[in-house]
Amino acid sequence: MVEELLSAVKAVPDPELPHVTIGDLGMVRRVELEGDHAAVVIAPTFLGCPATEQIRADVEDVVRGVGFVAVVDFEMAPAWSTDDITEAGRAKLAAAGIAPPAMVGDGPVPIDLPVACPHCGSRQTRLVAGFGATACKALHHCHGCRQPFEAFKELRR
Repeated sequence: MVEELLSAVKAVPDPELPHVTIGDLGMVRRVELEGDHAAVVIAPTFLGCPATEQIRADVEDVVRGVGFVAVVDFEMAPAWSTDDITEAGRAKLAAAGIAPPAMVGDGPVPIDLPVACPHCGSRQTRLVAGFGATACKALHHCHGCRQPFEAFKELRR
């Protein structure tokens, strides 16, 4: 039953990025069951993100829909990182025209190259504004295909 509930929670869409789920973003830390209570622990992507309370409400709705009393908590440590975004999440971001952040992991620090355009792959891009439609994205322009696009900001632990 834990796996079923975990899958249902991971399928909750992100309110600001509805083409990806909180599971795609790697936000779901764990789900624990005790009797008719389900404790769900989520890592917020950005401290102060205005979507966190909506995410809490959406997760509570899903948990109640499966028949449990929901307790949803946010865990700040270890901090969420853009490395937590799944490969499926990265593909969904790119398909929606949002450049996914680079993976770093524990390897060497990457060279700070311009963000690759999610439309044509060109690195002939420039930052237009530090903030896009949401605080977690920045607005860019591609000189290759001449399209504007948003890029998910990298956030490291």
